[in-house]
Amino acid sequence: MAKKKYKFNPNTLSYERVGISTKEKLGKILTYLSSSLALAIIMVVIFLNFYETPRSKTLKRENQRLLTQYELMSRDIERVEQVLAELQQRDDNIYRVIFEAEPIPSSVRKAGFGGSNKYSHLENLNNSELIIETAKKLDIVAKEAYIQSKSYDEVLDLALNKEKMLASIPAIMPVSNEDLKRTASGWGYRMHPIYKVRKFHYGMDFTSPVGTPVYATGDGKVTEVKGSKRSRSGYGLVVTIDHGYGYETIYAHMNGFNVRVGQKVKRGDVIGYVGNTGGSTAPHLHYEVHRNGSAVNPHYYYFKDLTPQEYERMIAISSNIGQSLD
Repeated sequence: MAKKKYKFNPNTLSYERVGISTKEKLGKILTYLSSSLALAIIMVVIFLNFYETPRSKTLKRENQRLLTQYELMSRDIERVEQVLAELQQRDDNIYRVIFEAEPIPSSVRKAGFGGSNKYSHLENLNNSELIIETAKKLDIVAKEAYIQSKSYDEVLDLALNKEKMLASIPAIMPVSNEDLKRTASGWGYRMHPIYKVRKFHYGMDFTSPVGTPVYATGDGKVTEVKGSKRSRSGYGLVVTIDHGYGYETIYAHMNGFNVRVGQKVKRGDVIGYVGNTGGSTAPHLHYEVHRNGSAVNPHYYYFKDLTPQEYERMIAISSNIGQSLD
């Protein structure tokens, strides 16, 4: 029960009851409401900071579960990347070496993908950095796997055409040379017979009488038949054969031809005859092997008709000649 307030009135010499004005009543009500609201806010803040609702607990557990799944997924992707890297290594350094194919450049395997805003739709999600990083890894693995699958398609075609490729490699000597006595100057620096200066000899010379048959060293198509017997410079009469698979052979200083441009030849076919045309100082055949547009040492390709002992002897003979014949 509220206490009643009284005030002494000197005029009447008595106590009179004091009433509360409406303004005072409103002030007290507002003070009470403000205090109650402040207390409620403090209690809510304390509750939210120190106590979890069932819903918040559920969301927290769900978030933790998703984080764990992303971490496990990221580890799985890393394992897939390792397996893919091993496949790429085998592809470039084993399979493609066997079939003499160029490895896939790293710039192709690791080429960029997508645009700068490809993952913008993920930026507003919770844990967006983790989600975007995982999405990038998935995209990279998917792209590299696609490139690897296309590479295996190419290797499969090479395997199916292996027999044709082996027949096309220039794997025999261009003249009959069973005793190796026709072996003359080989690959490397030699004294030029006319200019008497050291020049690099980009092929191999085989001495032989004029008219000796010259053989195609691998299957292919004749792409060039040219030259003149009257010219005393250059390669004279020349035949060029494109064997495919990056191989090309050149036969120079010939005396005559047995083929025409565009004609397909098999390994061992007679394509012409040894001569002494062009800048030649004695009857011989100058022979070159080109691989992907560059001259390579013909020594490495006589595996079809030489034993290891004969091969070593041929290398020794050709290396001891200090002067080329052209």
